[in-house]
Amino acid sequence: MNASCSAAAGGSALPPKPLATRSHGALSDESMGMLLGLAGVAIFSLTLPFTRMAVAALDPVFVAMGRAVAAGVLAALWLWWKRESLPPRAALPQLLLVAAGCVVGFPLLTSIAMRSLPAAHGAVLVGVLPLATALCSALRGHERPSPAFWASALLGSGLVLAFALRQSGGSLHLADLAVFAAVLAAAIGYAEGGRLSQSMGGQQVISWGLVLSLPVALPITLWLIWQDPAAFTQAGLRAWGGFAYVSVFSMFIGFFFWYRGMALGGVARVGQVQLVQPFLSLLGAALVLGEPLQGEHMLFALAVIAVVGVGRRAQIRR
Repeated sequence: MNASCSAAAGGSALPPKPLATRSHGALSDESMGMLLGLAGVAIFSLTLPFTRMAVAALDPVFVAMGRAVAAGVLAALWLWWKRESLPPRAALPQLLLVAAGCVVGFPLLTSIAMRSLPAAHGAVLVGVLPLATALCSALRGHERPSPAFWASALLGSGLVLAFALRQSGGSLHLADLAVFAAVLAAAIGYAEGGRLSQSMGGQQVISWGLVLSLPVALPITLWLIWQDPAAFTQAGLRAWGGFAYVSVFSMFIGFFFWYRGMALGGVARVGQVQLVQPFLSLLGAALVLGEPLQGEHMLFALAVIAVVGVGRRAQIRR
């Protein structure tokens, strides 16, 4: 993890704008950022259940690349409608990291993992994402979490890791490792995108990241369709419904809330909200896929939410 994050640590392409404390009605920047981050997490929490629904009948590489293409088209239309100018050249390295981590890396690795892992199991593993995001952000020099923050992040991540080991019988499998690699990819993309959102805006960051992924995702998607067109016509409405959700909501709309929240409240602090995502995903897996929801799931959820509350009050130097 350290090597990959350090590779992204060559210095920020764009200096962030100074963040003055503003109010949104009765809410401060940090409170509004936390609420927007929570909205994004609620959308993201259904990603693994709907991904598992999609890969049950569709090729996992197609699900990953196809969702990038669908969301990339939506992003291009949004940029055209808003008459957005091209991003500054200095922002391109960070945008490419967003595209590599959030648009290609995380979807591809989780799509492959969801072929063999239950969505509930994979969702718990994703619970280490807030710690990975804070680590990458700290290594980039953007934010300096206090020891209390790190303690809460480690405790929360330890809880979800213990839960994952308990559910898998005390050992991790190759699909588990794919999910952890996906977490690292997303953490780099989140940290870079959250920082860049302070100067460009969250909508622009994810939209340009999606557009930059099209030269890679589009040829792969078209090649897969050309190779086996019958597989796509026979997939069924359930698989296509899962594909539609991860394309429109997970890959596009959710990031509007997420990056805006991190721009207002800070990458490390808002990233803590993701500690509740595995347990929202567990509920989603039960509702969407019928996977069993056990009592211990809720006990772990309550414990993690308590840790998030402690982390919310911990000092973050920005």
